[in-house]
Amino acid sequence: MEYYYLGKTNLKVSKLCFGSLTVGPLQANLPIEDGAKIIAHAFDKGVNFIDTAKLYKTYPYIKRALEITKNKNIIISSKSYDYTYEGMKESVQEALECLGVKKIGIFMLHEQESRLTLKGHWDALRYLVDAKKMGLIEAVGVSTHAVEVVEAAATIPEIEVIHPIVNIKGLGIIDGTIDDMLKAIKFAYVNGKGIFAMKPLGGGNLLNSYDECLEFVLNIPYVHSIALGMQSIEEVDANIAKFNGNEIDENLRNKLKNKKKRLLIEDWCSGCGKCAEACPNNALFINENSARVNLEKCLLCGYCSQYCRDFCIKIV
Repeated sequence: MEYYYLGKTNLKVSKLCFGSLTVGPLQANLPIEDGAKIIAHAFDKGVNFIDTAKLYKTYPYIKRALEITKNKNIIISSKSYDYTYEGMKESVQEALECLGVKKIGIFMLHEQESRLTLKGHWDALRYLVDAKKMGLIEAVGVSTHAVEVVEAAATIPEIEVIHPIVNIKGLGIIDGTIDDMLKAIKFAYVNGKGIFAMKPLGGGNLLNSYDECLEFVLNIPYVHSIALGMQSIEEVDANIAKFNGNEIDENLRNKLKNKKKRLLIEDWCSGCGKCAEACPNNALFINENSARVNLEKCLLCGYCSQYCRDFCIKIV
């Protein structure tokens, strides 16, 4: 496994970052022990970097994985939508307590949409800077699906790490093309920012082009690490082989290739519209008093499920 320093930080992370969203309640909803074993397996194989968030509710999985792994040098990145100083303070404290750690590698503003939202979250960013001074976190970052935010964050000294969406088709980029995003990432990289990409497979929509998609992102010289969601030991082994430049066992490849994911909306959906309002990619809409999904736009991120009061949205 290759390791790189994230920009000007002292964080040396594996090229493969474990995206923990997929094991938790918003997606597979695995039992904590099962999910923790998958995460710990990745840690034991050399992955030392994991991405989570307050939203994901995967802190218990990571805490348990830290207890059972032999790898004791794990770097955690988390994030929160909080926009006030006190709100972000509570989110960081919650993460420290629930993860059972004294320090978190990176804490980020979650899913910033524009320069205006960055401005609106300035008090929260101010707390993260203070938390770094107190030794509670090691680096401050921002996650985003927007080219504009990458460009803006590249010029903000307080932001050290940027977590942008990057895939060969540009799926999920809300304000431009993949070429636009790559230019912004290069600009941020040159400015000394750490870059770790998300959704290289477009939230599962590009699984049929697995090799092409991963090679595309792996060959971007301005990306230090790539967060990839994994839900099984087999997926971990396949992705580690790919990132190490090794051939994936054909039986394993076929097994994974046949595993399809989709967004399921149960029959009891009341059509309240909260999920459609929350979807960052406008993939959901209401028709005949029920939520419907535009499969071409859906990234299978699972964010919408937390807004469903009746728990009728799942990724299966």
